[in-house]
Order: sequence, then structure tokens, then C-alpha cells
Amino acid sequence: MLVPVRPLSDLSPGDAVRLEPEHTLDPTGPGVAIFCTDDGELHAIEDSCTHQDAALSDGYLEGCFIECPLHAALFDLRTGEPDGPPASVPVRTHPVVVIEGWIHVDLGGATEIAA
Repeated sequence: MLVPVRPLSDLSPGDAVRLEPEHTLDPTGPGVAIFCTDDGELHAIEDSCTHQDAALSDGYLEGCFIECPLHAALFDLRTGEPDGPPASVPVRTHPVVVIEGWIHVDLGGATEIAA
């Protein structure tokens, strides 16, 4: 299920935007964070640190990694994998496409998180 987020021109390199839970497949879930790296790459992940539920969209973007604002856990935006403690469980990632100048997130294409 492709969900339009916003025009690509509204998201500058180094910025993030949050897709609120009511616009996702799980209206009680954490929402989805969409990041534009300094290189202009777009990535989408579940907007909740697997260590303590902080909003990753409020974190610090460094290359293709997002640092949780609460306890500095790092997650690879490309894979969702944590880079080390305190997080040990990956976050779910979602494919991102740009169609006619609009960012879309594929909520049906999420990666599965290993139990």
C-alpha cells in the first residue's frame, strides 16, 4: 500500500518527517519516520526506538544512521539494524518511492523484524 507523504521539494537533505500512525496500517502504532540523508537518499523506518520507544524522527541523522535522542542507540536507515547497545532489536524499514514529485512510503513492503 503506497501512502503519499509530501512533495519531495518539502524535504531537504538532513531532514526528517513523521507519518502519523493514523495514516499507516497500524493506527495505534508508532508511525513512520522518513529521512532524507545529506546525499539525498530517502529512507523510511518505524518511528520508535526498539530500546525505549523514543521517536527516531527526533533523533540525530549522521549519514545513513539515525541516533536515538534518548539513549544514543544507532540504527542503519537502510536495514533497520542497530549498530550496538543499548538497542539490540532492529526497527522495521519501508521502501520509499518518488512518484510525480511526491514521496510515497510502501507500508505493505515492510521488512520483518526477527523475534
